[in-house]
Amino acid sequence: MESWRLIIHPPYPGAWNMAVDEAILESIISGETRATLRLYDWQPFTLSLGLAQPFSDVDKQALDSRNWDIVRRPTGGRAILHADELTYSICALQNNPLVSGNVLESYRKLSTGLLRGLQIAGVDVDSKPKDKAMLDSSGNPVCFQFPSDYEITHHGKKLIGSAQARRGLGILQHGALPLNGDITRIVDVLAFPKEIDRQIAREKLRQRATTLSEIIQKAVNWQEIADFIIKGFSEALNISLEPNKLSLAELKRAYAHYRDKYNNPQWTERI
Repeated sequence: MESWRLIIHPPYPGAWNMAVDEAILESIISGETRATLRLYDWQPFTLSLGLAQPFSDVDKQALDSRNWDIVRRPTGGRAILHADELTYSICALQNNPLVSGNVLESYRKLSTGLLRGLQIAGVDVDSKPKDKAMLDSSGNPVCFQFPSDYEITHHGKKLIGSAQARRGLGILQHGALPLNGDITRIVDVLAFPKEIDRQIAREKLRQRATTLSEIIQKAVNWQEIADFIIKGFSEALNISLEPNKLSLAELKRAYAHYRDKYNNPQWTERI
């Protein structure tokens, strides 16, 4: 049985969260540590943009008026509002059989851990190739409006949105599991040509995405779900997850990435 690190962090600002994910990835690539599952949260609420997503998708005035933060991820995809959620990240070497293959194949492998964790929690979820009828060519900026291949859904509604980056010999995949609150809040801080477009996006999102609390019809506790996700990855991937913390080298890398990159408007607003 392979042994992975398990790191659980309290809520942190978005720039620090992304800096830590990148620092762990670099630690994996350099051979300083082993594969790592990290679970974390965000404070304040943070809008994250995909690596190549235009900053013009953001309604900065609306974002500032709510005192919400913004960060650009090192991974692709579209905007996610990190609010009332559990976020996971996995960093490993690309040749690890548990994550190896092309992007689609590694998505499929890692989705088994998420799927199993939610099934243990008694949630009716699925993970399969996307319905080609759901393909979106509209340029909609919202990640959760359309499920990708092997993302976790409930009766066709997207529940977990994930994104992946590959660098050198390493792979980083992270994703968001909305627990509580209104899944459509994100449209209030994105830019639309007309107000009617915002309302249309809100309704489409409500029809195509959901939260865990909406599924089980009660408020969800972060730690309780984290425990289910940990057990799910352990069972589905047949790994032992050993509680750990960031090394001093990782903390130094994370601070440098926070200062020079993720907390820097030149990175966030570069496109």
